Amino acid sequence: MKQSIKYLQYPPTRDVLFVFGAGTSHPDGLPLQRDVLPMILNDTEITSSEIGKIVIQFIKDNFVYDVESNEYPHLESLFLFLDYFIRQNESLSKAYSNATIHEIKEYLIKLIHYTVNKNTNKKSVVYHNFWDAVEKYNRNISVITLNYDTLLEQAFEHLYERIGYIDYSFHLMNYENSKELEFFNFWVNPQQPIVTSHNPVPFKIIKLHGSLNWKYCNCCNQTLLTPWDRAIDLNKGQLTWYSKKNDANFEYICPQDGTSFETLILTPSFTQNLNRQVFTQLMSEAGREIRAAKKIVFIGYSLSNADVHVRALLKKHLQTDTKVVVINPRITNSLKLKYQSIASHAEFINSTFEDFVTNDKLLKEIF
Repeated sequence: MKQSIKYLQYPPTRDVLFVFGAGTSHPDGLPLQRDVLPMILNDTEITSSEIGKIVIQFIKDNFVYDVESNEYPHLESLFLFLDYFIRQNESLSKAYSNATIHEIKEYLIKLIHYTVNKNTNKKSVVYHNFWDAVEKYNRNISVITLNYDTLLEQAFEHLYERIGYIDYSFHLMNYENSKELEFFNFWVNPQQPIVTSHNPVPFKIIKLHGSLNWKYCNCCNQTLLTPWDRAIDLNKGQLTWYSKKNDANFEYICPQDGTSFETLILTPSFTQNLNRQVFTQLMSEAGREIRAAKKIVFIGYSLSNADVHVRALLKKHLQTDTKVVVINPRITNSLKLKYQSIASHAEFINSTFEDFVTNDKLLKEIF
């Protein structure tokens, strides 16, 4: 087929906006939030690592938990405790100076990154089925996801170029053509003209809480996308990549200024830091998608009390005539009240994500 230059554009309205919570990745083995801390405290690789020892000792010194009865503190409580001393610019004790508190918080974020990443090195049949439904029923959709993992994007591979391109909705260092970034500029920017023989469309995937494959430079304030590299050295606390040629891991550093890259994920806390430019832009993009949507479908999302920013987005931008559907395997009265507080006309469907993506009748109705 003859190739030509094409400009990908979004329709003024979106037929369906999907909002994904932890319940969409859980079928593939990704931990729910309540399971992350127990996994950290009982993972032998973490408990024997340098940053694991530091974080676990801090938890033991300041919290009490019972392994036998599976009683652990909530992640929100742990981050709130750390954030208190950070905001007050105070030390906890001689052993835990303010600088040490900052360090422990960063280590904890990296342990969460490591724990979630352990189950992402595989193909997701469930997300694959979702993308098949998009191709079959309706391509005018977008996704807001609260998940860090990359299973959704990895499952898109069979549709790449032929059907469309992923648009993360903010500028990536990968889009720049400088010599320092030539190794990374393979990622196609769907907001620029594209040379193709197909008729692709762009798909917005707005990851409001960040992603395991985003590397953030705190010097130039830019983000590098590393689609297949999500590893962390638990002894040094560094984001790393593996070289087959050298059979060794190397630290990810910014190609432009040599600064060590940081993780770019929001912690499950009531004091989430949304001030970074990336998250500010993602919030704005999410607001636009909410306003543009004819229908919003929430799947596997409990509308957590810690996600105040999500509730604020919905209260500000949700239109009165937008249809709202909630798909969840546990439709409790508490869940209904949460959603009805933002959309009194919300409809509820009792189903898991994996059942939904194989139910043709329901898929036709939703799409």
